Amino acid sequence: MTATSLQQIFGQESAVTWLRQAYLADRLPHGLIFAGPVGVGKATAARALAKLFLCENPKQDDACGKCESCRVFDAGNHPDYHVITKELIRYHDKTGKSKGIDLSINVLRPEVIEPAGRKAVMGRGKVFAIEQAELMNPQAQNALLKTLEEPAGRTLIVLLTDQPGSLLATIRSRCQTVRFGALDKDRVCKELARRGVDPALAEDAAELSRGSLGIALKWMEDGVVAPARELLGQIDNLFAGTAPDDLPGWFKNAAEAYAQKQLERDDLASKDQATREGLTLYLLLAGEHIRRRMIDEPDPANLESACAAIDALTQAETYLDSNVNTSLVFQQLTVKLEGEVGSKK
Repeated sequence: MTATSLQQIFGQESAVTWLRQAYLADRLPHGLIFAGPVGVGKATAARALAKLFLCENPKQDDACGKCESCRVFDAGNHPDYHVITKELIRYHDKTGKSKGIDLSINVLRPEVIEPAGRKAVMGRGKVFAIEQAELMNPQAQNALLKTLEEPAGRTLIVLLTDQPGSLLATIRSRCQTVRFGALDKDRVCKELARRGVDPALAEDAAELSRGSLGIALKWMEDGVVAPARELLGQIDNLFAGTAPDDLPGWFKNAAEAYAQKQLERDDLASKDQATREGLTLYLLLAGEHIRRRMIDEPDPANLESACAAIDALTQAETYLDSNVNTSLVFQQLTVKLEGEVGSKK
């Protein structure tokens, strides 16, 4: 069940305490930046705050849950609550060619700037939650400045991001940043178990997601957890002196399976882009695993091999970003990994 009050949000005591106190003191700023890792409760907190902000009869720092505003909010069709996501990019792209990678002024103007200048439909105010706010390009961010500074009426604009440094300094100076941290692994396991997830799967998902319940849930849905564990096992075997049988083929099959899940979710998604996203994801997981191995590694030679392996993985990511042929990328990666790590065992 999605939390609909600030009191129900777990693992973010500092952020929630600040929000509750600011609301009770009637000192919520027009603009807020919820900054923190993906999947740790930023969107949930934004939704809970919006419900409270729009409630007609709030009880201290909790929405009443009974008024007309709460009723339509819970039904998912509140006219004064606007959630801006990257999926809106294609909706506003008149050419039909958008790949959904930039929140431009063509999205911000009709979704935020214009409605923020109008009266609230239900009279209590307006809330705008911009997810992945780092996707706003500079032109869109500059266009948002005046609205952030002087919105019409009682208005709240919340920018959600895991990359606050990608926002312009002029945006950050007009907003109050609220920090959200990674969740405790045991808490993620507990929440997954509460949802009926197998304990072993919950343990793996919690460890891989590094304190993000949202990512853990998504990776389970996308079938990432089992392949990731298989990949990390191959990495461990490589450091133990056993080369993988067909690492390029493994990456190809795993990425294609990931892409298929994305296409099932969104039939307008690009298969090639989704495949590259899958490849990048598994490269990142491999790199994180090697970095964790380095923490307790006393042998300088092994540390040198680990650094070389991370460099090889980073180079592969760079090649993918440059649209180099994926088969060549992973053939070269395998040669480098076996040369830098496997041959030294």
